Amino acid sequence: MSRLRVGVLFGGRSGEHEVSLRSARSVMQQLDQGKYEVVPIGITPAGQWFSGDQALERFEQHTTEGLQRVFLIPEPGNRTLFAWGVDRPPQAVAVLDVLFPVIHGTFGEDGTLQGFLELAELPYVSCGVLASSVGMDKGLFKDVMQMHGIPVVESIVLLSSQIAGDPERALDRAEAVSPYPLFVKPANLGSSVGISKCNSRSDLLEGLFDAARYDRRILVERGLDAREVEVSVLGNDDPHASVPGEVIPGDVFYSYRAKYLDDTSRLLIPAPLTPVETARVQELAISAFRAIDGAGMARADFLLERSSGKFFLNELNTLPGFTSISMYPKLWGASGLPYPAMLDRLIELGLERHAERTRLVRTYEA
Repeated sequence: MSRLRVGVLFGGRSGEHEVSLRSARSVMQQLDQGKYEVVPIGITPAGQWFSGDQALERFEQHTTEGLQRVFLIPEPGNRTLFAWGVDRPPQAVAVLDVLFPVIHGTFGEDGTLQGFLELAELPYVSCGVLASSVGMDKGLFKDVMQMHGIPVVESIVLLSSQIAGDPERALDRAEAVSPYPLFVKPANLGSSVGISKCNSRSDLLEGLFDAARYDRRILVERGLDAREVEVSVLGNDDPHASVPGEVIPGDVFYSYRAKYLDDTSRLLIPAPLTPVETARVQELAISAFRAIDGAGMARADFLLERSSGKFFLNELNTLPGFTSISMYPKLWGASGLPYPAMLDRLIELGLERHAERTRLVRTYEA
């Protein structure tokens, strides 16, 4: 049987560009070469698309030397990756069977890329436009979770224009959320980029301006004395939850540095929870996934408040990290699904979802 041609898309215009490269490295190493022909496709921080056998290596070296500029067109039925140059017409590089996006953050997991792929009718791994966009915006996501009775931490969303225009008013509104500590986050970013734990008004002002560098919507939420518990979700209409895992941060919270730059954080898999707590957090993860019409995968991140023993859903990451130390694949490995088999299943789910969409009627018939 011929191998499926899988385009692995990485990089992107996001503060999580470097994390994406690490995820792509792991995915490409774990994809079964007997089943798949991998086509690496990198997007630079400026938004240019490149491909070539050494594309990932070149991106890791912060260069595109020797790579081809490439593009896809949003035309249904045309899955061709084209190369182009100023001195020649476009040439076909590969016809893709499915795209595996490993782009975290803006323009990757926020629904924009998914919308482009929907226009092209190109099968892809991960959630669709709706789930991706709702899951990406932490403020809107909390609103949807509250409507479904899923507990979330108290918060407020401020706009960057409000922070710049009247900082004192923005500080007053933020401090009304709860006593310190407060957490400030860009609403549409991940990997803990731009997040600050604030213990005073001066901390808060600094945190608001820092987060506003990355997004126009800024989330301010109550800080909890809590354990950090994560659950991986896999499936389409019938999703399943992995065993939970617990993060022991090596920083004051699970920051970018604690995740990727040092070895001080620890992962406890499975998490030391009671059977009742395990069942509860798995149930909440699946309920949240269904609430946003998730597909393929997501990682549900929870805070387990020490004083009350109550779970609060922090976020649902629709394109979680796939690095060698990432929780999503580790949790499925501990649940009996090895990394390569997990990738097989994700590709199957992407193809299934695509087949379901193509059966829909696109014209009105009286």
